[in-house]
Amino acid sequence: MIRSEILRDIAPILRDQLVVCNIGLPSQELHMIDDQPTNFYMLGTMGLSSSIGLGLALSQDKTVISIDGDGSVLTNLGTLPTIANNVADNYILLIIDNGSYGSTGDQPTYAGKKTSLTAVAKACGCETVIEVQDKDLGPVLQGAIDSKKMTVIVCKCDSGNIKLPVITMDPVVIRDRFMKAVAG
Repeated sequence: MIRSEILRDIAPILRDQLVVCNIGLPSQELHMIDDQPTNFYMLGTMGLSSSIGLGLALSQDKTVISIDGDGSVLTNLGTLPTIANNVADNYILLIIDNGSYGSTGDQPTYAGKKTSLTAVAKACGCETVIEVQDKDLGPVLQGAIDSKKMTVIVCKCDSGNIKLPVITMDPVVIRDRFMKAVAG
């Protein structure tokens, strides 16, 4: 499976959660598959989806899921010890690990070579870290939501992108509707 197929599979699970989605193609894919006011689409700031999601989770009680990529997490490794040391049991970091920088042309990442983000997250002190294959993600994600424990999920999948348009929604509109969803 590629990332867009994974997002299509888990969209029904995400629908009732607050979601902060990684830059570029992941946000465009989620927007195309199941646009929701509870989805915050990152249009820039590579590597910060997980940090923004954690900050949001620490500020309120609703479940927050950050969808990040291996490339983005690798550009901001400081997010993993920050997550480990600021536990929010309503927070899930879902790293879709396709071993590539998908939004910039599928160049290989180190996670596609020798670096294990599962091992890195554990070494940083994250207590509940689960590595899963793409086809098995749905039940694992639902289990993490139900557990009400901060969880890092590393979902291994194939590299590849679908062709789709950019998100034409104004960033201020994305922000404002998401803030209304958070407050509501």
